[in-house]
Amino acid sequence: MIRAFAPATVANVACGFDIFGFAIEGPGDVVLARANGEHRGVRIAAIHGDEGRLPLDAARNTAGVAATRVLDVAGRADSGVSLEIEKRMPLSSGLGSSAASAVAAAVAVNELLGAKLDSMTLLRCALEGERAACGVAHADNAAPSLFGGFVLVRGMGERTSVHPLPVPDELFCSWIHPHLAVDTGMARAALGATIELARAATQWGNVAALVSALHESDYELLGSALVDVVAEPVRHRFVPGFHDVRAAALDAGALGGSLSGSGPSMFALCRGRSCADRVAIAMRDAFARASDVACDAFVSRVGGPGARVESS
Repeated sequence: MIRAFAPATVANVACGFDIFGFAIEGPGDVVLARANGEHRGVRIAAIHGDEGRLPLDAARNTAGVAATRVLDVAGRADSGVSLEIEKRMPLSSGLGSSAASAVAAAVAVNELLGAKLDSMTLLRCALEGERAACGVAHADNAAPSLFGGFVLVRGMGERTSVHPLPVPDELFCSWIHPHLAVDTGMARAALGATIELARAATQWGNVAALVSALHESDYELLGSALVDVVAEPVRHRFVPGFHDVRAAALDAGALGGSLSGSGPSMFALCRGRSCADRVAIAMRDAFARASDVACDAFVSRVGGPGARVESS
């Protein structure tokens, strides 16, 4: 038996729609993989923590699809593997839940087989799981979940490349998770297929500024770059009190913030742990004033460790 963990992630990071993501410490998913000589291919024995919402059919489950792809790439399609999935993070939370399951499954099965697939091959296997979950194979969640850190991703599917970015020593993330669900496919469809040139140019400038700020540890520039003029103007309506929560974060000292992925989780970047603790409380309290929905608050360093094998 191999047990692997993959962390939750913050994707988009405001201006970096589909290209930025970073790992966070704490929540994540666990996949246990066992050899099973009684069948060929991947079967899912059990899923815990999903309230019965996820399919046990491996062909329709993000972890099952990723694991099957590992078998295929490793030339072990005739092998039998049984998976047990522990969902330690909410579904449709904006924290990369499907990506974490896919990554953990790919890592666990690779270790179980002794296949020694390289990290980019494992990422592409996980992205097939992401495609099954939300219809697209963007790596802004899967790449930081696998590699850890703060990453820039380019391309899709087989053309995906991953580029690590530096993280300033004092950079922390505060985030809240309202007990709501936002369907990723629905949130993506709401954006439409085109954007105005002026908005695109603004977004490109913010992306470049964020990369520069990370390299230079320029916290002021970083804060000014955390502006999303593409997805946030459409998606903020899915989160009650969005503007009040962000305003509270800024008043408490945050550099800036936005939705995590497509939401409903929200994040804010902060300089220093004490600031991040203060901001997390302010965000949670602001959401409580705006909604009667329960909400959790967390703090993490930006760019935590990536996926790992926990036991065998």
